[in-house]
Amino acid sequence: MDARIVTRLRCPVCTEPLAGATAGTAHTLRCPRRHSFDIARQGYVNLLAGRAPHSGDSAAMVAARADFLAAGHYDTVAAALADAAREVVSGAGAGGDAYPLVVEPGAGTGHYLATVLAALPDAAGLALDVSKPALRRAARAHPRAAAALADTWQRLPLADGSTTVLLNVFAPRNGPEFHRVLDPAGALLVVTPAADHLTELVDALDLLRVDPAKADRVADSLGRRFTEESTGVHRARLRLTRAEVSALVGMGPSAWHTDPERLAGRIGALPEPVPVTLAVRLGVHRPRPPA
Repeated sequence: MDARIVTRLRCPVCTEPLAGATAGTAHTLRCPRRHSFDIARQGYVNLLAGRAPHSGDSAAMVAARADFLAAGHYDTVAAALADAAREVVSGAGAGGDAYPLVVEPGAGTGHYLATVLAALPDAAGLALDVSKPALRRAARAHPRAAAALADTWQRLPLADGSTTVLLNVFAPRNGPEFHRVLDPAGALLVVTPAADHLTELVDALDLLRVDPAKADRVADSLGRRFTEESTGVHRARLRLTRAEVSALVGMGPSAWHTDPERLAGRIGALPEPVPVTLAVRLGVHRPRPPA
């Protein structure tokens, strides 16, 4: 694991700094109190304090997401994140031995993290997730990315103020922890579905609908610790095959709440190509000074 990332990590048991055997080649991370964490042969390290409350996305859901994103259908989202991250890093003014660290809790396959790192040649990245199938992919998403098993709702295994850019893409938000690990000059980039996101599929397939109060719920989840500096809606018109529609549904929350046989029948009845609206809201949130 990249020593630049390891120096920002903290032991999930005692919060002491972690260190590897040798820079860039460590297979085990240890803290001064001798808590030890092995790096799996697939490339990720388990930094959970105790057992995960759930196993996260299944291998099938992760595979569906990987295939769909690799086809470029959500490149609009990835490009918007990369542009926003460049602005954040440019304004953060890191210099000397400092370097930007991009962290994505709930990273899934690491697709968005990899796109942002490609736009930031001096940055390193860390993908956090509870899904082992996702982390196996995230660990290989980019040469400057690492991956760790961690629960977004627990204390994140990172030092205070260690992170320049936090990515939150269709994922849970832990306001107190996000604020703790974020550099005061950094920013939290939050992507949520707009009201008309996937509207054609929602109607045709009876999928979960976007909460009309989504923006308010995002603000509530971040509490008084962040100020939304800017926001914008990014849209694209997709034309998908039935197989791509199946992958798209399979990588989202509706996969947990829809009868598979009924869903397959409805997808099979769709005329190809299937027109689908991509519509997301990207908010740039700045951490407020501690009260």
